Amino acid sequence: MTLAAPAKPARRPSSGRSSAEARIVRSIGEAIADRRLPPGTKLTEESLAEAFGVSRERVRKVLLLLAQRRVVTLIPNRGAFVAKPTPREAREVFEARRVIERAIMERLERMPRPLPPEMLERLRDHGALEDAAERAADRKAMIRLSGQFHLLLAEFAGNATLTGILTDLIDRSSLAIAAFERRSSHTCSAEDHRRLIAALVGNAPGEALALMIEHLDEVERQLDLDAKPDMRIDLRAIFADEPA
Repeated sequence: MTLAAPAKPARRPSSGRSSAEARIVRSIGEAIADRRLPPGTKLTEESLAEAFGVSRERVRKVLLLLAQRRVVTLIPNRGAFVAKPTPREAREVFEARRVIERAIMERLERMPRPLPPEMLERLRDHGALEDAAERAADRKAMIRLSGQFHLLLAEFAGNATLTGILTDLIDRSSLAIAAFERRSSHTCSAEDHRRLIAALVGNAPGEALALMIEHLDEVERQLDLDAKPDMRIDLRAIFADEPA
């Protein structure tokens, strides 16, 4: 951390400012994941600033952050666009997820049994939320909770580096799913997650790992790699319900 000179004290970062930017990042990420913002959508600073009730400067910072995470593409003299993965990039993202989530599951399978009660309680509570979202056919909640389940497993595995890598990969796989998922398919089901929890509790050698790889393989198989036509997107309408 760099300290300011005594004659010119450093200003404290504004928690309100950072929380507002985090809220916008989260809202854009969820809109991408549930297909309200398809890949290739232009993200104009003016429209986003109006939708979220913030300055264009703050929107610009958010777009730079999303570009660093490869969720947004910045093109000189053209602006910001939701990243549009190619079929090859989509395959590579799922290949990378298999590598990272294999390591996570191996760490979890090596944990002493029985698993900690707090860990089991959090997994089961999360499973209940997923079940409720499925019953309500709340696709937005289902997508959000699905990603959170995988990150919860990464958290329990106890390797912050793996968790950080997986966070970015989940964002990028959401783009791939938004771009290529068949409309009739259901990618990441609560039932699969229940089976994973049961396998972790039972701890049969290699079972949870095999289920995770099978789960990711199935999500990838549901991708339709045929090109989709571009559509006009109204950013103000998509984020009309967001608090200013």
